[in-house]
Amino acid sequence: MRNETENDAHNGSLQVVAEPIRVLLLDDQPDNLLLRSTILRKHGYLAETASSIEEAQNLLDQIDIAVLDYHLGAGQFGTEVAAQLRERRPEVPIIILSATLEHRFGGVEDMHLLKGYSSVDDLVNALRSFEAKLRGKPVVVDARDFFYSRINMAMGEDVVVEILDSEGNWQYVNEACARLLDRPRDWFPGRNMFEELPELERDWREILHTVATTRETYLDRTYRGLLNLPTKGEGWVWNVLAFPITLHTRNTGVVLSARILERKTVL
Repeated sequence: MRNETENDAHNGSLQVVAEPIRVLLLDDQPDNLLLRSTILRKHGYLAETASSIEEAQNLLDQIDIAVLDYHLGAGQFGTEVAAQLRERRPEVPIIILSATLEHRFGGVEDMHLLKGYSSVDDLVNALRSFEAKLRGKPVVVDARDFFYSRINMAMGEDVVVEILDSEGNWQYVNEACARLLDRPRDWFPGRNMFEELPELERDWREILHTVATTRETYLDRTYRGLLNLPTKGEGWVWNVLAFPITLHTRNTGVVLSARILERKTVL
C-alpha cells in the first residue's frame, strides 16, 4: 500500500494527502491497455501497463491493485501472474477480466468481471471498493445496478426488462426498455410506472401487487401484452413474464420482461 504524505496547505496547516493507488493493467491488446489506462487516470489512479506476463512480473512490487486479462494469446493466461502475485504479495487485490465465466481460476482472484458485459463503472466501483479497504476506510458498495444488469444479461438484450416495487416504482430498466419508451435509463428509477403510463394501471397494478405479495409468477401471451405500443398499421404480440425478486430494501419487488413474439399487420 502506498504511504500517505503530509503536505503544507496554503493556509499553513497540515493536510494528509493520500498518494494515488497504482493499478497494474495486463492485456496483450494495446488498444485495451490505452483505453483502460486513460479511464483509470481520469478517476485518479496511476496505471502501470503490461502487455506480457514478463512485463507484469517486473511490476508486481510496485502496485496496489492488479487488473489482469485472462486470455493473453499464445497459450498464456493472466492467472499465472495472479498466482505469482498472490504468493509474493497476498495483500494485493486482484481483478480478473475474461470473456466467459466457465473457467475456474483456482481461487486467487478477488473479483471476476465479465468482458463485454461488465461496464467501465463496474471496474471503477471494484477499484473504489479495494481502494477503501487498502486505506482502512469503511467499504460501502451500491451493487443494485450491477446485480440487476446480470438479470438483464441472462434474459437477453432483445428483451425489455424492468424491475419495480409492488407499487410500480421503477428500480431499474434496461436499454431495450429505455429505447422503447424513448427516455434515458437514468430517468426511470424512483418514478412510478402508473403515473407515467396511466393506460397500464387497469391491467397491471393488480398483477404487480399480486406477484409481489404472493411471490407467484405471471405469464401473459395475450395480444394485449405489456408496453403494447404499436406503430401505425401494426399490432405487436408480446410474451410477458413477471416474477418476484427481493429488492435492496428487503421488500419483494417484481421483474417484468417482455419479448415481441410477432408483429401482426392490422387490416
